[in-house]
Amino acid sequence: MGTRKKVVIQGIAGCFHDIAAREYFRGEEIDIVPCDHFDKLFETVCANKDLLGIVAIENTIAGSLLQNHTLLADSGLRIAGEQKLRIKHNLVALPDQDITDIQEVYSHPIALMQCQNFLKENRHLKAVEYDDTASSARMVAEQKLMGKAAICGELAAEIYGLEILAKGIETNKRNFTRFLVVGDDEVVEEMNRKKFPNKASLLLVLSHEEGSLAQILSILSFYKMNLTRIQSTPIIGREWEYQFYIDLQFEKYQRYEEALAAVRPLTNEMRVLGEYEVGRQTI
Repeated sequence: MGTRKKVVIQGIAGCFHDIAAREYFRGEEIDIVPCDHFDKLFETVCANKDLLGIVAIENTIAGSLLQNHTLLADSGLRIAGEQKLRIKHNLVALPDQDITDIQEVYSHPIALMQCQNFLKENRHLKAVEYDDTASSARMVAEQKLMGKAAICGELAAEIYGLEILAKGIETNKRNFTRFLVVGDDEVVEEMNRKKFPNKASLLLVLSHEEGSLAQILSILSFYKMNLTRIQSTPIIGREWEYQFYIDLQFEKYQRYEEALAAVRPLTNEMRVLGEYEVGRQTI
């Protein structure tokens, strides 16, 4: 893999996946490869082992993106790291306008929902749902729509030459999305060769028996693993059976390995999806 990394994102230039990729690889030169859908993202990275992908996995307001858990597990890709990004929304429009000139606001439905208080305070603004935040900004810019605005991040405003009319209009200022960087085993191993992992993501399939999960959690507690997240998803075709995605933080790698050795015999399947350093949180 060359010095300049190619990173596949869901969305277009200026979207929050783009911002997260730039934050994770801060100080490095990267090329962004846009994709329309998450399944296409995983397909693209699987087809070319020199590519990396960055994918949203959970949000502090909306919760887990269950589809992406399944896509990650099915892909066989490995987690190289994580990036936690605060989602900041802005009202942007073509230059030489102010907020009183705007009649319609375009953005992704979730972004519109996350700016509900701002929209209530400015009732002259009609909210219109669109594909996503960055494409809303691009549409306003390319079609030269006066009197129309978009809700998006600062990067999209910069890329598409729009002015910010109102900054930080999200209702909840503690809205974070956690992204995972994924790639081929060899590429990830080379990326993390000089790093010291203190976090791991596991996939466990347990017997459909009373107390099976409780046993696992007791062992992890005994080995002083910090269980930061647990997410269950149904196993398709096996009614009422579930697999569990677990994130662990640890101080001593050897202690972590001992915990895995103790847990493995109690599972029907255990896969390590990635071992990596705890990610930065962009405020």
